[in-house]
Amino acid sequence: MKKLLGTLAAFVLAVTTFAQVNISGTVKNKENKPLEGATVTLRINDKKERTALTNNAGSFEFTNVTANAVCKLVVEYVGMQKEEESFTTTDNKTFDIVLNDLAFLLEPLEVKAIRASDRAPFTKTDISKKDLAKLNQGQDIPFLLNQTPSVVVNSDAGTGIGYTGIRIRGSDATRINVTLNGIPYNDAESQGTYFVDLPDFASSINSIQVQRGVGTSTNGAGAFGATINMSTNEFNETAYGESNNSFGSFNTWKNTIKVGSGLISDHFTIDARLSRISSDGYVDRASSNLQSFYFSPAYTSKNTSIRLNVFSGKEKTYQSWYGLPEALLQTDRTYNAAGTEKPGEPYDNQTDNYQQDHYQLFVNQVLNSSWSLNVASFLTRGKGYYEEYKAEQSFEDYGLENVVIGSETITATDLVRDRWLDNYFYGQIFSLQYKKAKDELTVGGSWTKYDGKHHGDIIWANVGIPKDYRYYFLTANKNDANVYAKWLHQVSSSWNVFADLQYRRVVHDMNGFEDNPELMIKRNFNFVNPKAGISYFNNGYHAYLSYALAHHEPNRDDFEANPSQQPEYETLHDVELSIDKKTSQFNWGATFYYMYYNNQLVLTGKINDVGSYTRTNVPGSYRMGVELQGGVVIDKWVNAAANLSLSRNKIKSFTEYIDDWDENKQQSVEHSNTNISFSPSVIAGGSINILPFKNTELSLLGKYVGRQYMDNTQNKNRSLNDYYVQDIRAIYNAKNVLFKEWNFILQVNNVFNKKYEPNGYTYPYFYEGSLVNDNYYYPMAGTNFMLSVNVKL
Repeated sequence: MKKLLGTLAAFVLAVTTFAQVNISGTVKNKENKPLEGATVTLRINDKKERTALTNNAGSFEFTNVTANAVCKLVVEYVGMQKEEESFTTTDNKTFDIVLNDLAFLLEPLEVKAIRASDRAPFTKTDISKKDLAKLNQGQDIPFLLNQTPSVVVNSDAGTGIGYTGIRIRGSDATRINVTLNGIPYNDAESQGTYFVDLPDFASSINSIQVQRGVGTSTNGAGAFGATINMSTNEFNETAYGESNNSFGSFNTWKNTIKVGSGLISDHFTIDARLSRISSDGYVDRASSNLQSFYFSPAYTSKNTSIRLNVFSGKEKTYQSWYGLPEALLQTDRTYNAAGTEKPGEPYDNQTDNYQQDHYQLFVNQVLNSSWSLNVASFLTRGKGYYEEYKAEQSFEDYGLENVVIGSETITATDLVRDRWLDNYFYGQIFSLQYKKAKDELTVGGSWTKYDGKHHGDIIWANVGIPKDYRYYFLTANKNDANVYAKWLHQVSSSWNVFADLQYRRVVHDMNGFEDNPELMIKRNFNFVNPKAGISYFNNGYHAYLSYALAHHEPNRDDFEANPSQQPEYETLHDVELSIDKKTSQFNWGATFYYMYYNNQLVLTGKINDVGSYTRTNVPGSYRMGVELQGGVVIDKWVNAAANLSLSRNKIKSFTEYIDDWDENKQQSVEHSNTNISFSPSVIAGGSINILPFKNTELSLLGKYVGRQYMDNTQNKNRSLNDYYVQDIRAIYNAKNVLFKEWNFILQVNNVFNKKYEPNGYTYPYFYEGSLVNDNYYYPMAGTNFMLSVNVKL
């Protein structure tokens, strides 16, 4: 009898466990019309997740759902309120769901047009406003992205405040496309990204998407390694006020005030921010004095939104971009050569001064249930200079005659000079978006114009030069236009295909260079960039395969060559293969990539026919690697996440040119199969998060970066050592104590006081018959801390 009862119990348990039911239903609006293309998500036991889109009858169905499961059905549709239904699957269930209209158009269409959606076959990381709040204690945006895969960051001042840099998969900022609300941010001439001109911009960001590889078509500079899309255009329905204050090592201060009106008269909102950041820096005299503001009034209704963004950043930083000579690396790590040409004490105003003002106007319009339109106009105004003391400067170099005093002829003088940039960057972006049950189509593009002026003024000299003498004045223009079309098609409930085609035209017009004022360059480029891929979704798994072709034009420095030595554009073929799995308890993913470059521009040390060191095209090079990611919820009070990037980055062959000061010429050295500079073969990041008490979080944050070579010769004597850095962060929240919420953050960086240098440069030359490797480094600070007190009113 016991065996019989046991058998029956097992049978009943098996039937109960493995029985399956069907979940179906229809989605309609309040006029009882079916909604085609609504997204229906079924969450099963808070672990598995299945998604479907309603058909033209508004119907959906999930088959073979486990019986006796605790489920939640979530239904979403653009422009309508989300609906949720919780239930247990005791038998087949049918739902009749009615969605109500939203009173407001909340979606930032200008950002959606250029971002990769969850179903697009491209490698990306999304960072939310909540995640940024834990990181934002005054450091530049690159340092807030430090824990994302394949990222290496650096800082001239050694603290992450002031001038900073970022590389993703070894690609520097000149190859990373950056947009602010879909509007291009990269400098039009150098193609670099100067986040120092956006102090505390993170306090206004709603989300960031980092795409690695070529990614989807976007506006602005060609994405030749990665894309960073930042969005600030969020809608705040309720009024708020917030004060953020931080203090830390090296006399570092951050003060921010944020306010928002909430909804006024059912249609209007105003958001504003005022910030200041100051720091003495780790490196001697590497101080920063940064101010910024953000102001954003908006109008929104059911089908229309209009937003004006006005924001500005002003920076004054003492120069620290010369690096530390190798001879002082162990004895005087904070040494700064800037200003030391002045006899006695260093020149006290060897500073960089720049202000950048942004004006952005967005109009978003929902045309009907399938079509929406975004148009935006913008103006970026930049103006500033860097000042430097220069000793024993030849009058001839400044276009002046020698000075004769009595019988003495003076050929050189000490002087102070300001080198100015004065530019306007303006244009428009647009996107037209179509969405149906199985298709999403986006047609978009932009046109931009850069109008820049370069001039140098001598504001003081010992002798022979009048005050405010202008020794050069140069102009430059760049026109950039692109148009793209993207199509995402759902083949079945599990399979999607994606196609993307972009045409881009670039025209450069440069009227002279500082060292070659008579050199006039006019170049134009026409690029066609196709992309395609396929994605698969099933039972929490996501896999995709994609191919993308990208082109990249040279920058201003590259063009400083006579017509016979003008550089060619670069071409990149990018293949991405990825698979990941996500549940409520864990996630893991692996991405394999192969990026093949044709005519990549690299520094070889060669002096061209106008006497400049510029980059040279090399015929073949590649980056190949795997990016591994994972996360696990070990218990309700502890979780962990990690990422690991392993790569091989090679230039197949190139010729190095080395100055020979003995013979007053250059020697050439042939190289083959060498590592691409600043491309470590191993990058890893990880975190362990512990929640020991209510409202308390402790995090251990680690970062490892392998050896980096400072040029393309794979010479260990010209390299940066690998390093591991450990940080610790503690967060405590208290609610409804005098104010709505208190937030305390204490972060200790580099807790083991590691001496490391994530960036540097090298200048090899022959002298007295020997090869000299003249290396310079940018050291980072040892153990340091930041303490933040944030108050929400």
